[in-house]
Amino acid sequence: MAVTLFAVVGSTCGYPINIIRKRNVYFKVSSSIEDHNNQSRVKYDSLRVLEWDKLCDSVSSFARTSLGRQATKTQLWSLDQTFQESLRLLQETNAAILMHNHGSFILDLTSVDLSLVESGIKHAQRGLPLEAKEAMAVLYLLLFVEALQLNLKAAIKEDSDWYKRFMPLSEMIIQLVVNRSIIKLIQKVIDEDGSVKDSASSALKTARDQVRTLEGKLHQLLDKIIRNETKEASFLDTCDINGRWCIRSGSDQLTSLKGLLLSSGSGQGNIIEPLAAVPLNDELQQARASVAKAEAGVLLMVTEKIQMDLDEIEKILRSVIQLDMIYARATYSLSFGGTYPNIFLPEDINGPLAESYRSRDKTLQASNPEKEWIFYLPKAHNPLLLQQHRQKLRMAQKDVRNATAEIRRRKSRGENMAVKGEAEIELSSLEKRVRALEESPPVPIDIFISQKTRVLIITGPNTGGKTICLKTVGLAAMMAKSGLHVLSSESAKIPWFDSVFADIGDEQSLSQSLSTFSGHLKQISEIQSQSTSRSLVLLDEVGAGTNPLEGAALGMSILESFAESGALLTMATTHHGELKTLKYSNDAFENACVEFDAENLKPTYKILWGVPGRSNAINIAERLGVPSIVVKNARQLYGAASAEIDEVIIDMETFKQNFQELINESRHYLMLSRSIHEKLLHTRRKLEDLAADQKYKKMQELSEAAAVARSSLHKKARQLRTSAMKQCQLSKAGKHRLASKYKHATAVETEPQTINRSSSSVQVMKQPQSEKTNELPKVGDTVCVSSLGKKATVLRVDTYKEEIVVQAGNMKMKLKLVDLQT
Repeated sequence: MAVTLFAVVGSTCGYPINIIRKRNVYFKVSSSIEDHNNQSRVKYDSLRVLEWDKLCDSVSSFARTSLGRQATKTQLWSLDQTFQESLRLLQETNAAILMHNHGSFILDLTSVDLSLVESGIKHAQRGLPLEAKEAMAVLYLLLFVEALQLNLKAAIKEDSDWYKRFMPLSEMIIQLVVNRSIIKLIQKVIDEDGSVKDSASSALKTARDQVRTLEGKLHQLLDKIIRNETKEASFLDTCDINGRWCIRSGSDQLTSLKGLLLSSGSGQGNIIEPLAAVPLNDELQQARASVAKAEAGVLLMVTEKIQMDLDEIEKILRSVIQLDMIYARATYSLSFGGTYPNIFLPEDINGPLAESYRSRDKTLQASNPEKEWIFYLPKAHNPLLLQQHRQKLRMAQKDVRNATAEIRRRKSRGENMAVKGEAEIELSSLEKRVRALEESPPVPIDIFISQKTRVLIITGPNTGGKTICLKTVGLAAMMAKSGLHVLSSESAKIPWFDSVFADIGDEQSLSQSLSTFSGHLKQISEIQSQSTSRSLVLLDEVGAGTNPLEGAALGMSILESFAESGALLTMATTHHGELKTLKYSNDAFENACVEFDAENLKPTYKILWGVPGRSNAINIAERLGVPSIVVKNARQLYGAASAEIDEVIIDMETFKQNFQELINESRHYLMLSRSIHEKLLHTRRKLEDLAADQKYKKMQELSEAAAVARSSLHKKARQLRTSAMKQCQLSKAGKHRLASKYKHATAVETEPQTINRSSSSVQVMKQPQSEKTNELPKVGDTVCVSSLGKKATVLRVDTYKEEIVVQAGNMKMKLKLVDLQT
C-alpha cells in the first residue's frame, strides 16, 4: 500500500507536526511569562530591600486627596519613566515649588471631594441622575480650578515671565475650560448643605409647601389628641415612624387611644397611629413622594447640563489629580530640603540633552558640579533615616509638652511634693532626650564617583554605614527618575538609570530551600542577566556566607564580570581585603571606606573616597583590655607586611581628611563669593532701578516745566497781540486827528503861527513812522525783545505785515515791530 507524503513527513517521533508546533508556541509563551515573572520578581525584591515602598508612602502622604495619594503611589512605584518623562516630572516639581514659594498658589483641595466627582461622572456616563452632594463636588472642583486660573493670570499680569517659570503647570492650568453656566446652575438650584433649593422649580416649591402644611396639621392634631388624654398626657409624645407621624406612650401598657398599633412590648412603649391622623399621613406620604420626584427632576436637569460638558469635566478631574501628585512631590521636597538633580543619559556623560531641556528655564540652572564625576551627591541624606529622626524628635517634643502640662495640672490640684518631684525628674529626662536628638541628626554622606569608575568597592567595620550608603544611592537614583528632589546640600549630578537592582540583607529563601549564600548567588545571577549598560547594581557583602578564601575569589570574579560587560555602575560592600586590590590592576575599579574613630572605638558614618578600609580588630581588642600577650601574638600572626599596609592606609586617610578639609574650606569661600556676587547683582539692579526712577522723575519735571513755560509764553503772546492791536488803533485815531487839524490849519490863513505849529507837529508825528519804516531789521540782525528783556536773532522779516521771526536761545517767536526795543 502506498504511503502518503503527509504520513511520511507529517509526523515526528509519533507526534503530528501541528501538535509539535502548538507545543513549541506554548513553551515559548511559558518561557516568556517565566522570564517576565523573574524580571518582575527581581525588581520587586530590589525595591523592597531598598525600602522604596516606605518612601512612596511618605511622599503620597503629602497629597491632599485620596485619589491623589493613590495616584502618587502608583506613579512612584512604577518606575517605568523614560528619560524625557523624568525630565518633565522634575520640571513639574520645580514649577510647583516656585508656585508654592510665590505665595498665591496654595493647592487647597479640602473642600473638594474628588471621589464624589468621579462617582458623579460615572453616573452621568451611565445616564443616571447625580446626587446633590455629587453635583456640589463638581461645583467645588470647577470653582477651585477657576480660582487657580485667576491667581495664575494675576501673577502673569504682574510679571509675564512667571508664565515661563511655571511651565509646564501654567500651560496645564490655562488650558482647562471651566463652564460658568454649570457653576451658575448648580449654585442656583442646590444649597451649600447639599439640599435642593425650594426655588429650583415651582413643582418642588408647591410639594414642599404641601408637606409643611400637612406636617403642621398633623402636629396640631396629635397635640390636641394628647391634651385630651388628661390621665396619660405626661407619658405621651409625637414621633415620626417611617415618614408617618404617630403617638408614643412611655409604657408598654395599652392606652385608650383609638388608632393603629404599630409596635408594642419593645420596652420603649407603644407606638400608635391615631385613626384621625391616617388620612393626613397618607397625604403626607404622597406629598413627600412629589417632593422626591421634583428633586429628581432638578437633579436630572443638572445632570443633563453636566453631560453636555462631561469630557471637559473629566479632563479637569484628571488634571487636578495630576496637580495633587505634583504638589505632593513638591511639598515633600520642600519639607525635607531637597535639591533639583541634574540627570543625564549615561551615553551623554556631560548631559547636553538635560542642559538644553533645563535651559528653557533659567531658574533651574545651578552651579554644575565637576564634569569629572558621573555620580555627584554632596552631603546626601537617606530620606528614610531623616524621616525616622524627625518622627522621634516630634514624639520626644510631644512627650515634653505632655509632661509639662501634667506638672501644671498637678500644681493646680495641689498634689504632694513627692509626686511633683517625680514628674519633674521625668520631664528633665525627656528634655535631655530632645536635646540629644537635636544634637545628633543623621550624618550625611558624600558620593563622588568618577566617570571611569564602573565598580566601587566599599569596605569598613560592621554598623559603619556601608549598607546605608548603598540604600542612599539607590533611593537618590530612583527619586531623581521619579521627579523628586534628592536630599543633598547642593544640586546633584545623577545618571538616568533604566533599573536599579539590589541584593541587600541576610534573608533566606525558604520557599526555594536556599541558604543565605545560595539565595544571594541566585539573586546576583538574575541581576547580572537582567541588568543593562544603563542599570545601577548594589551588592551588599558580596562573597559573604561561605569560606573566606572561596568567597573572596567568587566576589572578585563577580565584580570583574560586572566591570567588563555588566551595569553602568556597580557598588559593592565587602569584608574581604582581597577585593581592595582590584583597583590596582583595573582602572574600572575604585575603593572607598567608612571612617572609624579609633580613639572612641565607634564609626563616624563618613565615607572616605579613594581609600581602602583597614582592619581595626587588633587595635579595638587592645583598647578593650584584651591581654597584651594575646594582642602581641595576633600582630605577629597578622604579619609585618599587613601592618605596614595599615600604616600606609592610615597616612592615606590622614591625607584624605586634610584634603577634605581644604575642599570644605574652598566650598565655604565659594559660597561666600556667590553670596557677595548675588548681593552685588542685587545692589546693581537697585541702582539701575533708582537711576531709571530719577531719570523718569527728571523727565516729568522738565515736561511739567516746559508745559508751564509754554502756557506762560502763549499767555504773554496773547497779551502782546492785544496790546499791539490797541496801539495800532490808537495810532490810526491819532493820524485822523492830525489830518483834521492840518486841514483846519490850511483853511484859516489868518493864523499863520497856528498853521506853522500844526504843520510842525504833523512833521514831528510823521517822523517816527518814517523812522520806524526806515529802521526795519534784516535777517541776521540782533534785536532786543522788550517782553523778555533779552536779545534775539532775526530769522525772517515780513515787511508787508511788519512782523519778524526771531530766536532767543531755544525759543522761536513771531513779533510785531512794536515789541522791539529801539
